[in-house]
Amino acid sequence: MTVLPPRALDAGISGWRGVSRRLVWVDVAGVLVSAVGGAVIAALLFLVLPDPLVGRIVAAVVVVVTVIRLILAPRRVRAIGWILRDDDLVVRRGILLSRLVAVPYGRMQLVDVNRGPVARILGLAELRLVTAAATSDVTLPGLPEQEATELRDALVARAEERRVGL
Repeated sequence: MTVLPPRALDAGISGWRGVSRRLVWVDVAGVLVSAVGGAVIAALLFLVLPDPLVGRIVAAVVVVVTVIRLILAPRRVRAIGWILRDDDLVVRRGILLSRLVAVPYGRMQLVDVNRGPVARILGLAELRLVTAAATSDVTLPGLPEQEATELRDALVARAEERRVGL
């Protein structure tokens, strides 16, 4: 797995593919679940501590963070992209901290398709790639289930071809 500088490939490669826009709803569901958890903590602090100010501050922080995450959810989804090249799969993601990762086909050890409950309802899946490097897990969320399965099969076939040549 090679981590490339953010602008290294953007300028020279066309054909980037994005993920499904329905991934925004999966992201929103995750934000709302964490907001409920934060609200429960704020309520407990409000009830347990003698000064209710701490509970109010925590509740205000939870509301602000939730609103910001909900506003940024569509942009985060648009920032995820991938492209198949001759020798590797390149995945990009991130708004503020942009990450561009190239995973050579010959280094892939596991290509897995996962479906969470909300994603399954929306017909989406997540493709997870594992290489020999300890920090090399690369995930590509928000693919339609059929596309994720086809991409997994194509990556496995290309990985087998590359390993035979080693």
